[in-house]
Amino acid sequence: MASAAKPQIIDTPEGGKLVVLPLAEYEKLRAAARAVTDVAAYDAAKRRLKAGEDELVPAEIVNRLLDGENPVRVWRSYRGMTLAELSKAAGISQPYLSQIENGSRDGTVSTMRALADALGVDLDDLI
Repeated sequence: MASAAKPQIIDTPEGGKLVVLPLAEYEKLRAAARAVTDVAAYDAAKRRLKAGEDELVPAEIVNRLLDGENPVRVWRSYRGMTLAELSKAAGISQPYLSQIENGSRDGTVSTMRALADALGVDLDDLI
């Protein structure tokens, strides 16, 4: 069995140190670092879900968003709200909300923020 190559240490002119190691060893280290990062990200996501900071969204809703359907309409539907209920909660007129949903009008930033708050989503989820 061949022994692993010993890493080479190089001193830089600035006083730093560099390590040269076999590519296979480098790839093992990268894989291990990714695994640690993946576990940390998974744990953080679980904490956010448990704290109610994030939610699991059904694939049907995600697919509607990915297919380009208006996000305000998709989230309103998912939340089980009528146009009247969402417009009242956001403090805007029902015709204005309808125009935003059908794409004939853009909502202002403050309007979109009010809609996001009423729907319980981030502003980014509606843009």
